[in-house]
Amino acid sequence: MASGIQPVAFLTDFDDTAAVQNVAEMLLEKFGESSWKDVRLRFRQGQMTLKTYQELVFAEIKTAAEVMGEYASEETTLRPGFGEVYQYCSDKNIPVAVVSLGLDLYIKPVLKSNGFDNIPVYCVETFYDNGKLAYTYKNMREGHEDEGNSKGLVVQSFKDRGYKVVYAGDGRSDFEAAREADVIIARSILIDECEAHNINYSTFEDFYDILNILKTLS
Repeated sequence: MASGIQPVAFLTDFDDTAAVQNVAEMLLEKFGESSWKDVRLRFRQGQMTLKTYQELVFAEIKTAAEVMGEYASEETTLRPGFGEVYQYCSDKNIPVAVVSLGLDLYIKPVLKSNGFDNIPVYCVETFYDNGKLAYTYKNMREGHEDEGNSKGLVVQSFKDRGYKVVYAGDGRSDFEAAREADVIIARSILIDECEAHNINYSTFEDFYDILNILKTLS
């Protein structure tokens, strides 16, 4: 990279972004209790946070995390061009990271099964406590612990290290990251959020679109 040019970092959401599917909901459809959609409705109606919703519906699952991870690896498709973006970023020394409010029990196995297990993942970490699934949040914003991990905090950590942050996402939960990022690449609901708040963005359908944008920045 030429001297004097601000280095770029590329951060991406996982469900419905790096992954074609919403993998969390795919697992809930396969392994969750029948009540999970009722809990999701309460979340969408604003009766609980995403953190609470996710903890409740996954804690009801009796299937082992390893089994869910294997299923996710078999059934998840990474968005076309993901590998090409990763290779380009590797060649250009551009850091790549996944930033998700989802769970490590499915994100990391999917990445590993596709040969990307060295990509850093900022997500909810899971473990078993007395046989019950439990959760660790390492990126919570002070005063907002009830919301779980903060995507904006992760983006800011890269900016604090001097990077121009390019962020790709699709959902309402990505808006916090979009507000902090230097370049936003959006699809679906994130487009609506950016429009509503007059935030500049580019759109993508696959990661080849993202690759073209990265090439203009690095």
